[in-house]
Amino acid sequence: MLAFLPPRLRASLLLLLWLAASSLGGWLGYQAFVRAGLETVATAGNNRLDRYVASLQREIDKFAFLPDVAALQPEVKALLQSPGDALLQSRANLYLQELNRRAGTLTVYLIGHDGHVLAASNWQRADSYVGEDLSFRPYVQQALREGRGRYFGIGTTRGEPGYYLTTTLGQGPLQGVVVVKVGLAQLEESWASVESPVLVSDENSVVILSNVPAWRFATLQPLDEERRSALEASQKYNRLSLNPLGWQTLKPLSSDDNFKQVRIGAAKGAAADQRTGRFLLQSRPLAGTPWQITVLSPLTAALQLATSRAWVAGVLIALALLLAALLYQRRKHVREQLAAQQALKQANEALEHKVQQRTADLQTANQSLQQEVAERIQAEATLRAAQDELVQAGKLAVIGQLSTEVAHELNQPLAALRALAGNSQRFLERGQPEMVQSNLQRMADLADRMGLMTGQLRNFARKSVGQPQSVDLEKVIDGALDLLEPRIARVGAAVLRQPSVPGLRASCDPNRVQQILVNLISNALDAMQGSSQPQIDIACLQAGDRAQITVRDHGPGLSEQVLPHLFEPFFTTKPESQGLGLGLSLSADIARASGGSLTGGNHPEGGAIFTLSLPLVDTLPLS
Repeated sequence: MLAFLPPRLRASLLLLLWLAASSLGGWLGYQAFVRAGLETVATAGNNRLDRYVASLQREIDKFAFLPDVAALQPEVKALLQSPGDALLQSRANLYLQELNRRAGTLTVYLIGHDGHVLAASNWQRADSYVGEDLSFRPYVQQALREGRGRYFGIGTTRGEPGYYLTTTLGQGPLQGVVVVKVGLAQLEESWASVESPVLVSDENSVVILSNVPAWRFATLQPLDEERRSALEASQKYNRLSLNPLGWQTLKPLSSDDNFKQVRIGAAKGAAADQRTGRFLLQSRPLAGTPWQITVLSPLTAALQLATSRAWVAGVLIALALLLAALLYQRRKHVREQLAAQQALKQANEALEHKVQQRTADLQTANQSLQQEVAERIQAEATLRAAQDELVQAGKLAVIGQLSTEVAHELNQPLAALRALAGNSQRFLERGQPEMVQSNLQRMADLADRMGLMTGQLRNFARKSVGQPQSVDLEKVIDGALDLLEPRIARVGAAVLRQPSVPGLRASCDPNRVQQILVNLISNALDAMQGSSQPQIDIACLQAGDRAQITVRDHGPGLSEQVLPHLFEPFFTTKPESQGLGLGLSLSADIARASGGSLTGGNHPEGGAIFTLSLPLVDTLPLS
């Protein structure tokens, strides 16, 4: 199915499938590693729980016999029979004091049948229990009711927590209770070095022992108002606030509430430490007591290890999938290569047959092409020759237009030569040689002038080879003006030469550029026929790496209909007898052949203006 999809979409889907498979493998691996890690942590937690239960049981049991020992003492029995005897009370106090010192307990005291303390090991202290009424205390009531008891609570006198071991002595109305209060601080100190939190909770879910001091006398779950009132009345915890511990159960691992995951957050304003985070909670009841001992094993290391192993598993799965894909691609590539070789062989045989057939066709086509190329070269040569002839014909057409003015200009020197020759004969007859010499000099000047005029016509009429060279543009402009001088004089036009860049030289054929200027100046003179003050403005300037020659007339300008057709062959606004309309077309072709351009338009102040742009000589510095 994927084969019918576009390549980019197919690649995207394969990438998504690869990522999904790798992620699923990593997730399944993570679940397996987490289960294995939890089993390891649970095993270690059970071992720690065994040790803590044994140490707590041992700490309590070593004091269990003390109430019975005190109850067997004659002084204690006698004081219970005679509670008002001061001597018996003193002896009982001393005995209880020594017993307490030797056993290392907190206090040992005797309570009479009315609930008042008759003797105590702390009889010498200002806060001694002697004389206090403790009949309301639960451990007293338990002992009177059951004969003996065990109870954890906080003392109402000194506010000191302890474990109360009780036993009754005497009978009937003279029955009393011997109480041994044991401190468990030493056990908590031995737990303090343990990194894993451990706690002991009583029948009210109140933490009574823990290696985390902040957890002592906190509740594992909130207390209802009825129970809280009962505890305040019995002063079991000496009216402490008993706030909930506030841990969060994450995920039950079994139906047993004594085996679950919990999260413990840092107290408000406190930094997180090894006593915060995720833990595995394992609890066990303590035999002979209503207590529950709980061990919290940290899961951070196990979860991190499971995460790292899951990443490794995901990467390995991804690599395995990539390897499988590469092997599949390789086998597919081999199959495709074999198929391609077979297809290539068949195609090669077919191609050889086609090559032989096409070779014959190409030889025929090549001969036709060579013949066509030769014809095109011949046609191009013929076209160039025709263009050169057309340029030459344009020159001759201009010379024909100038012939009248030139003939008129030559008539005046010829008439002057005739008159001077006759005068010289007379001066010779009169014997005036100095006058003859003066006439001969004037005749020579006139002959030079006539030679200059005919030389200009001859140079203009000479057929150009079209090879570019370094040309002084000012001299080319001067030549064009000299050539048209008779016509300019006849029309009476004023020629205004704008200041030019000195020594401006362009790379072009001077004869052909002169022909362009003659055409432009002639057109300007034609445009100003009938004008009272005809004037032509000529400028030669530099624009970047180009030389620009502008010719402007002060005539009526070019109409909107004429502008689009300025350089079209055979387009003219002159009468039929005055031209064929090839002047501007040939001039534009000459400019392009020289690497330049010819443009035309109307000047903002009136009249038409034409701009001839030519490439400058490379060695010319920019101004």
